[in-house]
Amino acid sequence: QVQLVESGGGLVQTGGSLRLSCAGSGRTFSDYAVGWVREAPGTERRFVAAITWNGGNTYYVDSVKGRFTISRDNAKNTVFLQMNNLKPEDTAVYYCAADRLGGSRYLLENEHNYDYWGQGTQVTVSA
Repeated sequence: QVQLVESGGGLVQTGGSLRLSCAGSGRTFSDYAVGWVREAPGTERRFVAAITWNGGNTYYVDSVKGRFTISRDNAKNTVFLQMNNLKPEDTAVYYCAADRLGGSRYLLENEHNYDYWGQGTQVTVSA
């Protein structure tokens, strides 16, 4: 089992940047693929980005490609989401999620395939 805690959310203007952090704890944190999933007001949770256990592969939803970068530091049990050129459409609660069995792009891009979730951190982008 792994426990996840997100941080780094806040209020930023259009075009600004934020870096989200996901701190993990557990004996096998480095074995998990990790994703970021967001929930905008009045919507369901949707996949944003994911990274495989060793950081060898990353995946993004089309709307954030070129703007967001996911990375991880397994020595520090931490996954990051660097968010640049933010838009009002990015406003949402962002959740860090871990997948104990997944690893393929097909599975990680489906937000329903994740096993463990953090509490979420609010990101608000003003016009």
